[in-house]
Amino acid sequence: MNIIYATYNTNANSIDIYAYAGYFLRIYCGKAEEGLKTTPCSECALNALAIDKPLEYARLYLDGCMQIWVNAEDSLEL
Repeated sequence: MNIIYATYNTNANSIDIYAYAGYFLRIYCGKAEEGLKTTPCSECALNALAIDKPLEYARLYLDGCMQIWVNAEDSLEL
């Protein structure tokens, strides 16, 4: 599937991905982050990722690597 466009939807708190063949995928951020062990710093980083790089956020979620990314963000704290 060739991805054309991904954006953060503020009204639905979701990542909306539009694909070449007319497919539409919506990832709800609240559901995606449910069960993650986060700190206030990593929650802020997740929010920034969803808004600034929605395609990267979606890739982390779909690959099942979101907790690994959150742990890496927390390890960067001083």
